[in-house]
Amino acid sequence: MEVLLADYLGFCYGVKRAIKIARENAAPDGSACTLGPIIHNPQMVERLKEEGVGTVSALSDMPRGGRVIIRSHGVGPETYDRAEAMGLESIDATCPHVKKAQLSAKELADEGRFVVIVGEKEHPEVQSIVQWAGGNAAVVESIAEAQAIESAPKLGVVSQTTFSGERFCEIVSALLDKSRDVRIMRTICTATDQRQRAAWELASKVDVMLVIGGKNSANTTRLAQLCAEICRTYHIETADELQPAWFKKIEKIGITAGASTPDWIIKEVYKKCQRI
Repeated sequence: MEVLLADYLGFCYGVKRAIKIARENAAPDGSACTLGPIIHNPQMVERLKEEGVGTVSALSDMPRGGRVIIRSHGVGPETYDRAEAMGLESIDATCPHVKKAQLSAKELADEGRFVVIVGEKEHPEVQSIVQWAGGNAAVVESIAEAQAIESAPKLGVVSQTTFSGERFCEIVSALLDKSRDVRIMRTICTATDQRQRAAWELASKVDVMLVIGGKNSANTTRLAQLCAEICRTYHIETADELQPAWFKKIEKIGITAGASTPDWIIKEVYKKCQRI
């Protein structure tokens, strides 16, 4: 049985940067914490905890005078102000691509545009982008939701950085008749495009695809959905989830991983597949 890896998989630049920043600011006394999980990978979050980087769900949970690390998904501008008022030191690990999406939304709002954010309503990145738009925004995830948007004199469009490029174009097409003045800022990051394209190409060459990454990871889930359109696909977090029955009478296995999946987990899955 042949095991093939996608050309692009695993940690992207933004995730590597965020983890590096977290490690540089670790504190054994528990005074350094990320506001929410720094990335959507439980195994990596647990490893960072062992290294002295905790996680809190709210600024009020931070120890007095502590160091709060803004996770890769970013936060709204008021969070920085609140942290300062509480006497906390803010360390910004927001992915640069997410920061670009945030500032793009602000720019569009400052132009007097109603901002439409193409992405998942409950995703922390999208929620931060909404806040940078000043609240004068709507989030849409489907063509139907885009069609339900009311017409506006001036419209601006941005996207969640990990959103599907193909779906973004479809949704934008449904928004074009909502205003005579539409400004589109495609803020999908290059890493997302690369991983989706590589996963699609590999899925067309194998019998089974394994997509590795956190079950709470939006970009990993999207990779799994994409691959499932082509061949049998399993979304797993670790090698422990592999089942030999999946690979009976299989000649080729393809492996890809989300942008928040550590290399060591990918290697464990790869090696275990080779032994099956």
